[in-house]
Amino acid sequence: MAKILITEDEDTLRTFVARALRLDGHITMEAADGAEGLERLAEEEFDLLLSDIRMPVMDGIELAHRAAADHPGLRILLMTGFADQRERADDLMEKIVDVVPKPFALPDIRRAVARALAA
Repeated sequence: MAKILITEDEDTLRTFVARALRLDGHITMEAADGAEGLERLAEEEFDLLLSDIRMPVMDGIELAHRAAADHPGLRILLMTGFADQRERADDLMEKIVDVVPKPFALPDIRRAVARALAA
């Protein structure tokens, strides 16, 4: 299975997603914002970065740009509940696998992660 970094500022959602992905046998690590996520990426190797777009300190778009530059083989999957944020990710389409709309159900995020890992 895969090692996944989940970067999300909402504690309950971050915990929910981490538990769901562990049910599929993945190893998950968590970060509360983009800056913390970037630190974790520098410390360990991951197969997938799953990040919210809208976060304090460093948003998911900046995190995705920096992660793609520093870790070219890293798969990146973004999530957002804001349509305008999804449009901001358009310049990343060559660097990311997809953007998952929030809210999502447990099967939705599990399928999105499976597709991202298979990409």
